[in-house]
Amino acid sequence: MTALPEWMHPPREEGWYSEDLDMLVEAPRHTELIDGALVFNMSPQRRWHSRLVTALTNALTAQAPDGFEVDRELTVVLDRRNRPEPDVLVSTARISDQASFYEADTVVLVVEVVSPESEHRDRAVKPQKYAEAGISHYWRIENEDGAPAVHVYERDELTNAYVPTGIFRDRLDVPQPFQLKIDLNDLVR
Repeated sequence: MTALPEWMHPPREEGWYSEDLDMLVEAPRHTELIDGALVFNMSPQRRWHSRLVTALTNALTAQAPDGFEVDRELTVVLDRRNRPEPDVLVSTARISDQASFYEADTVVLVVEVVSPESEHRDRAVKPQKYAEAGISHYWRIENEDGAPAVHVYERDELTNAYVPTGIFRDRLDVPQPFQLKIDLNDLVR
């Protein structure tokens, strides 16, 4: 059995903390922190996923009113032991160009585009953690025979969990976190 490189050993018995991620220069891109453990997305990016994330980021940016920032491939500090990286996020904070994360209390929407290697995290683990951190809106995008299906959720303040508000195919039309109208077929052309 091959020994782990030194940088992969947690700095403390209880695992990694959010601030540790910025010190791991050896870690691969898209390294996340879930429950104090490093999660590496080492699978090659698929074209469908990449094109959809880029097109969605552009569509959200084009429709975002003043006061909203749209980003991709940045992490969100949920708490000391959780710092996932959603595919796309919308925040009410403007961060430095050198920043690598947003604080959860500024994020109003997180979007995960499901890939085979991330199915369980995107469908079960991350939504629970995002809701517990107080993020109001969660979208999960599934690939249905090459077409995107957007599962839209809103956080219920009383249960601190997401409730579904709709599944959108062909066209997304939602009032939250701001009024949005997107032709979903345009996202993968």
